[in-house]
Parts: sequence; structure tokens; C-alpha cells
Amino acid sequence: MPVLKVSNLTKTFTSGFWPFTAPQTYRAVSDISFQLKQGEILGFLGPNGAGKTTTIQMLLGTLTPSTGCITYFDANFAQHRIAALKKIGYASGYDKLPTRLTVTENLDIVGRIYGIAQPQRTQQIEKLLKFFGIWTMRNRQTGTLSAGQTTCVMLAKAFISDPKIVLLDEPTASLDPDIAHEVRQFILAQRTERGISILITSHNMDEVTELCDRVLVLKKGTIIADNTPEQLAQSTSKVRVHLTIPGALEPVLTYLHNSQLTYTTQANHLTIELDEHLIAQFLADLGERTIIYSHISIDKPSLEDYFLSIAK
Repeated sequence: MPVLKVSNLTKTFTSGFWPFTAPQTYRAVSDISFQLKQGEILGFLGPNGAGKTTTIQMLLGTLTPSTGCITYFDANFAQHRIAALKKIGYASGYDKLPTRLTVTENLDIVGRIYGIAQPQRTQQIEKLLKFFGIWTMRNRQTGTLSAGQTTCVMLAKAFISDPKIVLLDEPTASLDPDIAHEVRQFILAQRTERGISILITSHNMDEVTELCDRVLVLKKGTIIADNTPEQLAQSTSKVRVHLTIPGALEPVLTYLHNSQLTYTTQANHLTIELDEHLIAQFLADLGERTIIYSHISIDKPSLEDYFLSIAK
């Protein structure tokens, strides 16, 4: 059974006040439906303004949907909001924490809100801060932390209550690559060991590919794709073949021109774009024309290629 169901969710904002200015409406999220399964990591992908953060805020109850229904654990969110939120963790790379409170005080307050007993709060805080490498900073005010350290505290906040679902909005946006890698491993471990379901937004395409079982692609408030990262990448169909030609370029350029293939040149290096199923025939054609190359490499389409194609 899915732990989260979203049905025909829409959010419309209105600006302007009559008679001073004519009211104008803007639909940030438009009639989207999807499900999150137990133990699944679901990615939310899309350009800025696609509606990702607005959707997450509706899932948290900080924004009220204009229309549609959100169901957690087979219960209507609007009618069972408190019960649902007790099982949900949330973190954003852009949120702020009370700057005058220490790291421990911030996390302790969150634990109290979730109703966690004091011994368990202390144990969870120590465990999470040690994992993120900021245990020695537990008594520092959060206002003195770096952006990356603050993000680690936010992630600790999301997991302190042993949630069933975690919503993550750009969780590694401010982290150094080594810490971001550890965070991704932590997220995967939580899913594997405890069956946590995770919905995550990110602009890091490699991160989405590594983490997500499935990806929803939003554009202008509408879901335009729902597939695995690999299938989305392959839907662009083009691969890039890189060749180094030790001799004259004219024969290979003539062949590429006559074959109407897209290519770029830099000195004696060529990059050719073509469908993946045509690679074998392309290399055979080079051999028939005795076109010699000293180096070859092939780049398959990535999720970033797909993202750039839909962003255009």
C-alpha cells in the first residue's frame, strides 16, 4: 500500500486587490497525481518555478491546496493532519534555524515537539551529530555555523523522530562533495535498514540518479514524466562519440556531412551525436572508408541531458 497518495492537487495564487489593481491568478501546481510507496525514494525534478517546493509545502500542510486530496497512510491529510505529521520528517537546504539556540537546543526542541522521551532524544541527537561530524559543535549557537554545518543540523532534525516518510528539499545544496556523498549514503541506509520512504528534490542530476528509484518531472506545475532515472536519460536517445583523428580530417568530415550527422570539431578531436543503436553501423562505415582514429570514447545520455532538453 502506498504511504502517500496525491490526487488532482492544484495550487492557485491570486495577486492584486480590486479596485487598486485587477486580480491576477497564477497556477503554481496544476492537477498533479502521484503515489509514494513504502521504502521508495522518489525524486522531484524540474526547472526553477516548476512547482516542486509548492508541492512539498502542501504535503507539509504549510500551504492549503486549492483543490485535490492528500492521503497519508490511507487517511485524509486534511482530517488527520497531526497524526500524519508525527510520522513525517522534513529538511531543506534553504531553511533557517533559530540562530541564538545551540545545536543541541534546536534538536532537543524538535524532539519535544514529536513527543520523544528525554533519554531517547539525547541518544538520537548524539547519534546523528556524530554521523554528520558536528558532535563537537553541539554547544555552539547555530548562527555561528557554516552553511554546510547548518544543513547537517537540518538533516539531523528531519531524522530525529524515526519518521516513516521524509521530505527533503535540496538537502545537499550547501554541502562539500565529501559530506554530500556521506549524506547520500546515509539516506540510502535509512531506506534499506528502516524502510523509510523519501521524496527528494535536487538540482544535482548525479545525486538523483544515485538515490532515486523513480523520478517525477514537473514543468510549469504539471507532471510531464514519471520513470526511472535511467529510462528518462535514454529517452533523449542521443549518445556522443568522441574520436581523435591522427591524420587529415577531410575524409571523415565529408562522411559526416553526407550522412547528415551533427558534430563538433576541436583541433583533431571530433564529437558526433547519433542514436545509440547506430553506433555499430557508424564504426563499420569508418572502417570501410579506412578512416583511422587513435582514440574513441562514448558518452551515453545522462539525466542532465534529459533535464536540459526539457528545460529548453
